[in-house]
Amino acid sequence: MSKTVAPPGGRKLTVNVKTAKKRSPASAEWLRRQLNDPYVVAAKQQGWRSRAAFKLLELDDRFKIIVPGARVLDLGAAPGGWTQVAIKRGSGAVVGVDLLPIDPIAGSTLIQGDFNDPDMPARLTEALGGKAGLILSDMAPNTTGHAATDHLRIMALAELAVEFAREILAPDGAFVAKVFQGGSERDMLEALKRDFVSVRHAKPPSSRKESSELYVVAMGFRGG
Repeated sequence: MSKTVAPPGGRKLTVNVKTAKKRSPASAEWLRRQLNDPYVVAAKQQGWRSRAAFKLLELDDRFKIIVPGARVLDLGAAPGGWTQVAIKRGSGAVVGVDLLPIDPIAGSTLIQGDFNDPDMPARLTEALGGKAGLILSDMAPNTTGHAATDHLRIMALAELAVEFAREILAPDGAFVAKVFQGGSERDMLEALKRDFVSVRHAKPPSSRKESSELYVVAMGFRGG
């Protein structure tokens, strides 16, 4: 089977996919989607570690969240696409943290660990050289395929990121986090409105249409 798509800023791309005998239907579908995804191709061509880099690029183009020279903390940073974007767009200190190891990225400090560990706020603040001007979270738990369960799991993770941000975000700072549509994200938006001057949600063009993901963009932190 084949699919014709237009990669970002480039010519149309056609990729043929053949299903191998030993490949499961789910694996074949994942491979088909990857090979026919213009953002996957563009990420490889442009040196981004993942297609997710385009999501942050698009969010920054729209909301101007990456301020030159600002300290940036990337939660759930692996494999490093968002950290790369933060550096490329002129951030000052950039620190990424993830449970998984991340290959070194010039211009950043990468820490393997759980951001919920008791010592992590102080450790990350020290690595940044002060409180963060921007906290990014593209974290998502492993999906189960059950929409309601997946929604609750990612919202729990996003709410942990919000609590963490309240602790180490500098006044007037910004916070960006992935959520899934499902109803309870409204409660988090209302809570953020008490702490931030502006709270918006957006679905970047590079976010797959079939995905229920949204990004919360909160700006103008009022301080802890």
